[in-house]
Amino acid sequence: MSIPLFDVNSQEPLFDPEQRRTLAEAALRSITASTARARGDDFLRILVKELAEALDVHYVLAGRLVKLDDGSEGVRTLALWGGGTYQPNVEYSLRHTPCEDVTQQSMCFHGSDIQLRFPLDTMLVDMRAQSYVGMPLVDTDGNILGILSAIDTRPIDENKRLLALLLLSIFSARGAAELQHQEQTRQLEDIVRQRTESLLAAQANLIEQEQMAALGSLVAGVSHEVNTPVGVALTAASSMGSYADQMVQLLGGAKVSRAELIELADALKGAAALVERNLARAAELIGNFKQLAVDQVSEYVADLALHEYVHGLVSAHSPELRKAALRVELDIAPDCRVRLAAGKLSQILSNLLMNSARHGYPQGGPGRITIRAQIETEGSDGRQWLSLEFSDDGVGLAPAVREHMFEPFFTTKRGQGGSGLGMHIVYTIVQQLGGQIRATDAGPGCHIHIRLPLAS
Repeated sequence: MSIPLFDVNSQEPLFDPEQRRTLAEAALRSITASTARARGDDFLRILVKELAEALDVHYVLAGRLVKLDDGSEGVRTLALWGGGTYQPNVEYSLRHTPCEDVTQQSMCFHGSDIQLRFPLDTMLVDMRAQSYVGMPLVDTDGNILGILSAIDTRPIDENKRLLALLLLSIFSARGAAELQHQEQTRQLEDIVRQRTESLLAAQANLIEQEQMAALGSLVAGVSHEVNTPVGVALTAASSMGSYADQMVQLLGGAKVSRAELIELADALKGAAALVERNLARAAELIGNFKQLAVDQVSEYVADLALHEYVHGLVSAHSPELRKAALRVELDIAPDCRVRLAAGKLSQILSNLLMNSARHGYPQGGPGRITIRAQIETEGSDGRQWLSLEFSDDGVGLAPAVREHMFEPFFTTKRGQGGSGLGMHIVYTIVQQLGGQIRATDAGPGCHIHIRLPLAS
């Protein structure tokens, strides 16, 4: 809405005071209606356009005070109307400009010769400016957040000055409120982001601690498990020493029986075989655990013979599984080979095995865990997926548990040592790998279905 209050040629007022008041009220109503539903930068864009039309001036800008690269104060425009259209936003220094005066007092008015008053302001030259009206945007704490100014290529007389100051003073308060709201929103977002980052860091730390605790539990179990074959091997080695002493005595005697030598040789052979078997068993346990420990801190993508790899993983968990009276059956083709991050797969299966051992059988075993795996090919590009099905015949999952089981810190063992991170770790790893996981109610026990994309 354009409201010329004077004749450009004669500079004489066109309206008497009553008419000017009526037109001022009409301008106020028009701008208020146009900006009523707008917020933030949208409000400022509408406002500068409406003010330019209401005041019949060439330029209106709304800007925020900023620190420039050289450390000085400047203005970054948020909305700039000029020449009948929106102009690109600009950033400029406050030095030697009328805007600098605006930020130091409540208003600034120069009816003519603005370029002569501020000869170092090249922006005024580019605008061919003659007159300037500016108002600071002041927040509720009295801080100046920005400016709202009208600039024209013609002089501004007293009539337009009064209207400009009226409209700018009214809408500068609303503009300041919008800037203050934006600043408060930004600060709140910063606080939320910082606290979210802190929570994620704390959660990552807890997950790492949970993984280390799981390895620590395996260490204790493997240590106990290794003691048995090592103890048997030591007993057999001791027996071998005794058999050797007997043989020395026989050979030192006056008479040696062939049958006695054969008997001692067979005893030595049996003891040696016993030592070999038990030391091999201990070495296998230690090797499986070592591979598991190395894999779980590695993201290296490798080609795996899946049946052999999962068998070794289950073997490393045999102390915990035996304690819970659980046996594990593998339904994986012997020739099934996959290429994926072995460490991630071991973390997934380790957590699933321990989840069944600790939560699936509250009254104790015996029980059976089944791990099925096969390769699926789908899509026009022939992409391959590893389909894993993990199930046990334990107590299963209640609907409420199934709904929340992948959430962090959700546990049915609250106060009994359960961290609630095991299944969340599984879910997180599957998501990181670009796979899918779901729990189903297919029959008794717990049933988890996982699909993981295979590396090419």
